[in-house]
Amino acid sequence: MSISERRERDRLKVRNKILDAARRLFASEGYDAVTMRRVAEEIEYSPTTIYLHFKDKDALIRELCRLDMMSLMQAIQNAADEPEPLERLRKTGMAYVTFGIEYPNHFRLMFMSNRLHEVEQLAEMGHGNPETDAYLLLLNTFEEAIAKQLLAPEFTDPHLLAQAFWAGTHGVVAIHINLYGDPWIEWRSVEETAKMTINVMIRGVQR
Repeated sequence: MSISERRERDRLKVRNKILDAARRLFASEGYDAVTMRRVAEEIEYSPTTIYLHFKDKDALIRELCRLDMMSLMQAIQNAADEPEPLERLRKTGMAYVTFGIEYPNHFRLMFMSNRLHEVEQLAEMGHGNPETDAYLLLLNTFEEAIAKQLLAPEFTDPHLLAQAFWAGTHGVVAIHINLYGDPWIEWRSVEETAKMTINVMIRGVQR
């Protein structure tokens, strides 16, 4: 390995360390509470090192969200290839839940933090690109289901359908990563809960 290759490897190693630490902190403490100095302290580097990789906190979280959305899209890609729209919904919903349970910090940062995207950042974050926009995949699936007359005739708004379906699957993940194991409840497995929730939602709109 050449010196330049070794330097690039070391640079990427530090960058990934910064991203992992920032993801944990943003997810656990909230975007507003975490400073670049706090991220530096977490990985025992100087703040100057952080700024060599990211010009500010906004740039850092944008990169985190971009990478995590790519990870989510990779996780649901097999579901996205399903030709039948309603079965695609089932597979996509289960893949979304599985991703959230396996990567709770990714999930909290993307879907449970209080920071919204700025309009001018949407293109950079992959908005409108079917390879990077998970909501677009869901929306397109409902549009196809409507066009093929697979849904009851009163369901004509694909955005409403997509957002309701998202809310249901999101709720399964949120409850389980925040509360699962609490002795107050006799818990069932997340897989059972997810399957039942998704099937009920689909049957509720199906023709």
